[in-house]
Amino acid sequence: MATRPEGEPANEQAVATIYGSLRNELNQIYSKITELEMEVSEHSLVMSAIQPLDPSRRCYRMIGGVLVERTVKEVLPAVQRNKEGLEEVIARLNEALEKKKKEIADLEAKYKIRIRKSDGEVKDDGSRKEGSSQGVLVGPAS
Repeated sequence: MATRPEGEPANEQAVATIYGSLRNELNQIYSKITELEMEVSEHSLVMSAIQPLDPSRRCYRMIGGVLVERTVKEVLPAVQRNKEGLEEVIARLNEALEKKKKEIADLEAKYKIRIRKSDGEVKDDGSRKEGSSQGVLVGPAS
């Protein structure tokens, strides 16, 4: 009976399955990065909207589905911290993306994998989730 190294797939089908799962993981990372980049841009818009306002002015912030009254002075630092946290997560996801790309490239080189693209394949994902769990609403000046 022939022996093969421990991490080696048994046949072409196993290689195709591994390759498909790696491509799926890569696509998931891409979509998560895109989603988080949109949230960072929303945070930037909120920050630019409330920065010039009086720090004691009322504003409303959505926290976990509950609208909470705060002041601009309280909300602005929280939005800034959230934005910085999102940027850190994006940086980590970009590192993971590069590792995954290298892993896929190594697999393609090792097993001489080539992708055949069909012309009739069109994918449209119209079921995007809009909004997020946190937001800010600035009240009228008092």
